[in-house]
Amino acid sequence: MLPATISTGKEGTSQKNVFLSQIQRIMQQETEKSNRRQLTGSYITSVASIMLVLFMLGLLGLLVLHAQKLSEHIRENIGFEIIMKADVKEAEIIRMQKMLDATPYVKSAAYITKEEATRRLSADLGEDFIQWLGNEENPLLPAVDVRFKAAWANNDSLAVIADELMQQTIVKEIFYQKSLVHLINQNVQRIGMVLFFMSLLLLVIAIALINNTIRLSVYAKRFLVKSMQLVGATESFIRRPFVWSGILQGVLGAFLAIVLLNLVLYVAVNNLPELLLLQDRPRVILLYAAIFVLGMLLTGISTQLAINKYLRSKTDKLFA
Repeated sequence: MLPATISTGKEGTSQKNVFLSQIQRIMQQETEKSNRRQLTGSYITSVASIMLVLFMLGLLGLLVLHAQKLSEHIRENIGFEIIMKADVKEAEIIRMQKMLDATPYVKSAAYITKEEATRRLSADLGEDFIQWLGNEENPLLPAVDVRFKAAWANNDSLAVIADELMQQTIVKEIFYQKSLVHLINQNVQRIGMVLFFMSLLLLVIAIALINNTIRLSVYAKRFLVKSMQLVGATESFIRRPFVWSGILQGVLGAFLAIVLLNLVLYVAVNNLPELLLLQDRPRVILLYAAIFVLGMLLTGISTQLAINKYLRSKTDKLFA
């Protein structure tokens, strides 16, 4: 009877060990699943945070680009009228117009005949003023309407150009509103300064937020970093996958931010078709490229700095 009892006891112990190992395996699998869920959630949260920060930065960038394009459009509508003398032949006026078109500072030059000047003035007055003149000759003179490129649309440049043109024998006078030109340039400079400081502030905030997001992501894996270091892994070997993971997060965040920016542009253009006049695709593409590069650089550098911190910290400091 004793051997049977012993056999029974061994079988019970064996079954107990098998049962305990199954429970341990199940618990290990659940722990691994929980860790994977936590890592996945942390990764998604990190990418979403990077995306939102880059989206806000890109949104401000689009605002700056459109404001710059608008200021260029306004300044390029600044110009003056060159009033010709009464006895000037049309061929001479056309020659001056072509000469102005060939200069680097002129965007457009249009010849305005006496008839065209009369039509414009009548449209502005709302009635035909010629009928009030009776038999008198049309007092309006032919002119050349000049519009300048944005870089030359300021009072200093216009004054120099006007002085040069006044030396022409066919020119009677040059008319432009100096106070309006000064006011437009002054407002453009103020708006530019405001947008510059807003961009600088948002860039600093973006760097801080992305850096903190990456630090939190690396903080969750600090024990893994130290474990790899304790088993003899080199710092470069430990650092490399974390840095590439951070760069990938930056790329995904930048891609999603650009998708949102394109959606915003699509909705804005559909509601305000006039914005198409301010579209500058090459600059927008450069902005998107800058967002990609910025996302990669910020996440890569922040990950490397965070990893270096835990590589050089003592084990007891990891619990702080």
